[in-house]
Amino acid sequence: MPQNAVVLIVEDEPLIRFTTLDALEEVGHIVLEAANADEAMVLFRNRSDVDIVFTDVDMAGSMDGIQLARRIRAIRPSIGIIITSGVVNLDPMLLPANTVFLPKPYQRDRLLSSIHELLP
Repeated sequence: MPQNAVVLIVEDEPLIRFTTLDALEEVGHIVLEAANADEAMVLFRNRSDVDIVFTDVDMAGSMDGIQLARRIRAIRPSIGIIITSGVVNLDPMLLPANTVFLPKPYQRDRLLSSIHELLP
């Protein structure tokens, strides 16, 4: 039986966020949600149990998903990070080390397998 994770979804598009939340909760993961990186940082700082951060790159607010991932990784180096974007020519060198990149539109099964790959 795969381990259940606490996943923080950071996605500014409500429909995508809710669809992803439903898919993850359906298989037993605990899901937190944020509409932007600023909300995500507040949640992240208040929850020491977050296993995975799943973030979009392009969002309104003080930082994008890549900056968020770098900041979170600096605070907790061992956390799993999945980054998604609709930008097909995103330079992989921009991504923090040890992150999974899922291009949009991503498949539910690919997201679930990425989460399980990142769990200890």
